[in-house]
Amino acid sequence: MAFQDLLEQVGGLGKFQILQIAICMLLSIITGSHILLENFTGIIPDHRCWVHILDNDTVSANNTGVLTQDALLRISIPLDSNLRPEKCRRFIHPQWQLLHLNKTFANMTEPDSEPCVNGWVYDQSTFLSTIVTKWNLVCESQSLNSMSKFLFMTGMLVGNIVFGYLTDRWLSESARWLIITNKPKAALKELRKAAHINGRKNVRDTLTIEVVKSTMGEELEAAQKKPSLSDFFQSPNLCKRVWLLSFVRFAVWLPSFGLILHLYQLGDNVFLSPILIGIVNVPSIYVSFWTMNHLGRRISQLFLMSVLGIFILAIAFVPQGMQTPRLILTVFGAAFSTASITTCLTHATELLPTVSRAMALGITGIAGSIGSSLAPLLMILVTYSPPLPWIIYGVFPILSGLVVLLLPETRNQHLPDSIQDIENEIQGSRKAKLKDTIIKVTQF
Repeated sequence: MAFQDLLEQVGGLGKFQILQIAICMLLSIITGSHILLENFTGIIPDHRCWVHILDNDTVSANNTGVLTQDALLRISIPLDSNLRPEKCRRFIHPQWQLLHLNKTFANMTEPDSEPCVNGWVYDQSTFLSTIVTKWNLVCESQSLNSMSKFLFMTGMLVGNIVFGYLTDRWLSESARWLIITNKPKAALKELRKAAHINGRKNVRDTLTIEVVKSTMGEELEAAQKKPSLSDFFQSPNLCKRVWLLSFVRFAVWLPSFGLILHLYQLGDNVFLSPILIGIVNVPSIYVSFWTMNHLGRRISQLFLMSVLGIFILAIAFVPQGMQTPRLILTVFGAAFSTASITTCLTHATELLPTVSRAMALGITGIAGSIGSSLAPLLMILVTYSPPLPWIIYGVFPILSGLVVLLLPETRNQHLPDSIQDIENEIQGSRKAKLKDTIIKVTQF
């Protein structure tokens, strides 16, 4: 509670902290909007093969004089299993006999067809241009659409690594971290800055280097060694936490971004889904905090992540034509995705020691970014089995909810400041269990 005493001197939760939260929210809004934008820039509009008799501007649109566009389309494009024009094939020659609907052709063979060798014609009633129409990312090239999303998310991964390094160079550190890393003077400067913004007067007289050293004496005494990556491997308990948290983050980010990047596949109205998801996001965050405060971090994640997985698995088995149920499942899936991410980040922050928190969160963040990058690639599996990507998306959050049970509970617990705090916590937990066992045996 030593650092909590210093926070009270600078004003507790005041203008400084609110300003920090507002800036983070602004950055999240900007980043989130770009991710949602992929649903519009990468949408696949209805399309068919370009055919000479219909789409050649230099030729009369109707050489027969009486045939409609639908009739010309019927003799030029074969029908799929749903009796809709094929998207990726066309007849080699116009099939005039198909216009004679009242005649039967007993010996008629299947007309020869070919791929869309002259390109495609796209429905421009909603979107005039997307990356799909610009580079013809359909049919045999449809997997390249997923590749473009993969490159976008990979860019975010690289950006997290590069700019995470740059923040250590130019942005100010937290006072708590500066104290834990044996930099009390720099910490005092940051504390005074926060106190000034919070409106605390005469802070220079009440908040001095002596006060910082006396309040955080134990932490400063323990902060003689600079943390490094090798610390993770020297502390089995910390290493276990980091790897488990990395898997949880990967397993939550994979379905979350798989869902949010492919909203256009889950309903006819691509504009409605993002609006509804934005509406339910706020209450979903409130629900996540309520469950964490009343059920604890572990049970909350087990519940929220399991429900997320169930909703996504349900999407896999609802027929494409049932648009309303798919939309409802998508919106609730996105809500539980947001709640799962909130609880995951909160639990991870509380489990990791201050001295190594940035480095450890960086490792788990990379795991999450790998999950979000792989999410669009899984959609390539649609060509083999349409439900398969959604089944994979649904299984991972359920697994992550079970893995969370291997981590300790942090509700109403002090944040660990050093790696030694984690070791002491584990030893204290073992002693408590041993003592409880001895008491039970004695009573028996």
